Amino acid sequence: MRTRRRLGPFDVSALALGCMNLSHAYGAPPDRATAGRVLLGALEAGVDFFDTAALYGFGANESLVGEILGPHRRRFTLASKCGMTGVNGVRVIDGRPQTIRRTCDEALARLGTEVIDLYYLHRWDKAVPVEDSVGALADLVAAGKIRAIGLSEVSADTLRRAHAVHPIAAVQSEYSLWTRNPEIAVLETCRDIGAAFVAFSPLARGFLTTAPPDPAHLADKDIRRQMPRFQAPHYQRNLALLPGLRAIAAETGHTSAQLALAWVLSRGDHVVALFGTRCPVHLADDLATDTVSLSPEVLFRLDQLINHDTVSGDRYSPANQSEIDTEDFQRGKSCQPDQS
Repeated sequence: MRTRRRLGPFDVSALALGCMNLSHAYGAPPDRATAGRVLLGALEAGVDFFDTAALYGFGANESLVGEILGPHRRRFTLASKCGMTGVNGVRVIDGRPQTIRRTCDEALARLGTEVIDLYYLHRWDKAVPVEDSVGALADLVAAGKIRAIGLSEVSADTLRRAHAVHPIAAVQSEYSLWTRNPEIAVLETCRDIGAAFVAFSPLARGFLTTAPPDPAHLADKDIRRQMPRFQAPHYQRNLALLPGLRAIAAETGHTSAQLALAWVLSRGDHVVALFGTRCPVHLADDLATDTVSLSPEVLFRLDQLINHDTVSGDRYSPANQSEIDTEDFQRGKSCQPDQS
């Protein structure tokens, strides 16, 4: 029996599958047969919360999910995202109401469904008041095209502004042992307003696994090439954290990935761990986290070993950092545009 979490009107598996890396971001995607084994393997193993986006593969991922999982549509909660898409081969952030409406219609067609259960604003377009973007999403709810609204990579202040327009069912942001920004305010704000918190990259983009990526062998278009934590000298410093993690894994009889996922789920009963994989073997290992029960002492040791103070490097490049709205540890607040 899978661990369950409440997300708006839905009851979902606490371990959710992020579908991005089946089409996007980490070099050449797997072939369709492998992608199908991952998606259907997760579904048959009890995962009933799947996450995609218009951005991923510039629509290809939504098409893949729709083609493979479409025949089983009633068995799972489907999440997708708008507000950041590919336009003529270029990633564009656009939160204008007319763009959101158009993107939703395109997504419904690619996914082969009449309704998207959870539709996120992938990024807040800071040129558009968040109230306007959420108002457009609320219109989609009223039209029956989506069932619930989510936000991604936003601050607590922006979340509350959005929630005043329409109830926000979930916030999706990066959260793991090595990315703690949600602990500044958003994690607790989600609890306060009754929203789920969906933690993406809970395995630190593969770093907290038994085979962390070697930056020297990353594909040219792998997004980790642009992330400071995977660049010198930060990567070498971060590698020094892994022996301690492996020691705890050996002591407890679990894998490093299972420890990392279990730690994320321990952060609150409103937290969902959104992991991704291209490998059916890794999928089984990750899903075995449901059998993992970590003592408070082990959780404390993990917390002390890998955290904001022990990890070297920022999570995003300056250009990508400017596109998000999450709180920053250096300032203790979000990087919002001047509202005056």
